[in-house]
Amino acid sequence: MTATSEINSNATAAATALHTPVIAWFDANARDLPWRRPDAGAWAVMVSEFMLQQTPVSRVLPVYEQWMERWPRPADLAADAPGEAVRAWGRLGYPRRALRLHGAAVAIRDRHNGDVPSDHAQLLALPGIGEYTAAAVASFAYGQRHPVLDTNVRRVFARTVTGVQYPPNATTAAERKLARALLPGQEARAARWAAASMELGALVCTAKSPDCGACPVAQQCAWRLAGKPAHVGPPRRGQTYAGTDRQVRGKLLAVLREAAEPVPQAALDAVWHEPVQRARALDGLVADGLVEPLGNGAYRLPAS
Repeated sequence: MTATSEINSNATAAATALHTPVIAWFDANARDLPWRRPDAGAWAVMVSEFMLQQTPVSRVLPVYEQWMERWPRPADLAADAPGEAVRAWGRLGYPRRALRLHGAAVAIRDRHNGDVPSDHAQLLALPGIGEYTAAAVASFAYGQRHPVLDTNVRRVFARTVTGVQYPPNATTAAERKLARALLPGQEARAARWAAASMELGALVCTAKSPDCGACPVAQQCAWRLAGKPAHVGPPRRGQTYAGTDRQVRGKLLAVLREAAEPVPQAALDAVWHEPVQRARALDGLVADGLVEPLGNGAYRLPAS
């Protein structure tokens, strides 16, 4: 029997033992987040999921609140220029997410009468919506039964079931199969399980400092029972930022976000000393649709 087949054969037994304590822990410890409140709605969930990709809750909250006040419905965002979405995104990072969210809002207005669809396939067909986001919106907004595999969930499953410290760098077919096997059969409970396992990874089973003493399933965690073996494979390196093209892109965008009028080339040249890297970063922003060049040598955020 291969390691993968052994993992999956044990998944059903592991599931029953995991569901009740993890969901009970979540009921007692879940953070009060605006997109989790009963009146939040599917659009609020979708906005939060776009913003939370690779960005911590603490940074998302103020931007999310301002966003939802300005654009409480998809049609409100769709009626504004995409550059306004980029401007409002502020310093959350990875600003292409703002353009994708704007594109999804336009599609929701035009294809779904302004309502975020509940059908998983229709969610997946929206611009900028991938496997994870479609499952998350269907699960968290509509209470459906889908495996929701973000980094936190993958880490919880890797430790509790497979007995390794970290999941693979990219989601594997074996992880997807395991996640499906771990889903409760009842739809509402499956949605609760998705949220609970994600919260457990965010608050307790963290990447660097897991708090096993606070974990509701520590007594059955395969990784802990194995003596917490260290990660095997290439070292896991954090992403660098200082001096990268990403930093330069951020500085250029910051100038454009603050400007009410088109920005001349000279103003952009002043933000970074190295001309080749600066030009490369600006070209990348134009190619990604985040910046629009004008015929007079100036630049602005996209107007259409």
